[in-house]
Amino acid sequence: MNAVVPVLNATTPALAQLPRTAVVEILQRAFAEDAPYGDVTSQVLLPAEARATAWLVAREPGTFSGGAVFEAAMKMQDPNAQVEQLVADGATFGAGARLMSVTGLAQGVLTAERIGLNLVQRMSAIATQTAVYAALVAGTGARVTDTRKTTPGLRILERYAVRCGGGHNHRFSLSDAVLAKDNHLAVLTGGDNGKLTAALAGVRAQLPHTVHFEVEVDSLEQIEPVLAAGVDTIMLDNFSNEELVQGVALVAGRALVEASGNVNLSTIASIAATGVDIISVGALTHSVRALDLGLDMAVEL
Repeated sequence: MNAVVPVLNATTPALAQLPRTAVVEILQRAFAEDAPYGDVTSQVLLPAEARATAWLVAREPGTFSGGAVFEAAMKMQDPNAQVEQLVADGATFGAGARLMSVTGLAQGVLTAERIGLNLVQRMSAIATQTAVYAALVAGTGARVTDTRKTTPGLRILERYAVRCGGGHNHRFSLSDAVLAKDNHLAVLTGGDNGKLTAALAGVRAQLPHTVHFEVEVDSLEQIEPVLAAGVDTIMLDNFSNEELVQGVALVAGRALVEASGNVNLSTIASIAATGVDIISVGALTHSVRALDLGLDMAVEL
């Protein structure tokens, strides 16, 4: 079992699951790209014994994510660095807040600075964006979930950041669940809705009972044939709000109902009000701007 990077004051068990091995692998790739033969600038300008204290400081408000990643980046360059997380993952903060502190060799802090900032800025941006979406559906019973529209190689961090913002995760990869989308159905049935039930029931029969089965539909007419095959979730893709209300009524609790498509900050509240169980939002990860965080430091020569 992978060791888990501890999260300060994590508020839910799901929030704490960030495998250390995955964090280390991501950081190793990042440092191999950014400093393949060391940080020549820091090595030339600073004495090897020089020490520094630095603070990760917010230039704008947001929701924090990535404290353990920032700490691991610093300790990868200076194993003896003292790192303290001052704001918990999942907590909100204002502009000017100190989020982390680190004391260690100045060369190590400066070599790790950009990698640590890049990752925590993106993770905190995702957490901040997710928190806004989650607040808009509060009290409706709908879950805000991410999608597979993540940065290649960073999915585990970005998915964790979604949880920090109060969102939920969709399937992690293509290996985790069956999600038959419109192109799959086109190949499977040749576009003939009359073949849907038999074709999908054949798929259901091949699956272990532990594998979740979800099917995307693009019309109300497809719902009953899909339900008859015994699926677990129906995704209503690009439905109007009126059609979502009708779709929820047709499903009548026989499967989970997911809404997808045309989801943004101005539409999500009305989508949630239709009674759907899940709202998947690609923008949580694919359209965020890095949160403005900086590293303020003092060097002791």
